[in-house]
Amino acid sequence: MSDVLSVFASLVEWLADLLQPLFATAATAAAIVLFTLLVRLAIHPLSRASARGQKARTRIAPQLAALRKKHAKNPERLRKAVTELHTREKVSPFAGILPALCQAPAFLLMYHLFAGDRMAGHALFAAPLGERWADALGGGGVFGPAGAVYLALFALVAAVATFTYRSTKRQLAAQPLDLGQPTPGAGAITKVMPLLSFATLITVAVIPLAAALYVVTSTTWAAAERAFLFREREEKGRAKAVATRA
Repeated sequence: MSDVLSVFASLVEWLADLLQPLFATAATAAAIVLFTLLVRLAIHPLSRASARGQKARTRIAPQLAALRKKHAKNPERLRKAVTELHTREKVSPFAGILPALCQAPAFLLMYHLFAGDRMAGHALFAAPLGERWADALGGGGVFGPAGAVYLALFALVAAVATFTYRSTKRQLAAQPLDLGQPTPGAGAITKVMPLLSFATLITVAVIPLAAALYVVTSTTWAAAERAFLFREREEKGRAKAVATRA
């Protein structure tokens, strides 16, 4: 793994040298952001596959509900019927899960790269990339030079989290229109979502700034990507809602 990290670290350093004329002392921070965007772009096909899997499961949800009701007292027959439905509709029950799992190694690799000592000596304005929010607080307080950098990151994370929370609520609200029935667990998901959406604030506060830049950039990309991939379903849901009221 150390060899892979060395290769990626060299790539980040090359990007930093490339961006030096534009960003001066913040070139390494800009290189981390650019590198993260390149990684997210590389795994975008996995995200598209995950979105297709989720849409496919949503599409066959009414049929699954009917099968569960029909074979409620016969688990073996239910499993067979569900398998036949997935085969007939060409839907894999793992289509939306496996691509997301494939992204985990990329995240761990990037975290180890940006949380290591390789970022020592580099800074984003007055905030050293190898230090944490606690160091910024001890060096100048919440509104000190380094603390102000973290405040800007927190504001960005809060904005992205709010956008993600509202987008998810809209998607959950639109699902009953697509499925013809309430989505199981939708209420629980809606209640938990604020904690999940805003958990990134805690992450950014406790990890080194270099890793925090990766997390913030990746989270922002993920929010925009999800909005792009699921925009069609939201548009269909709104169209059905208008038609129903008419």
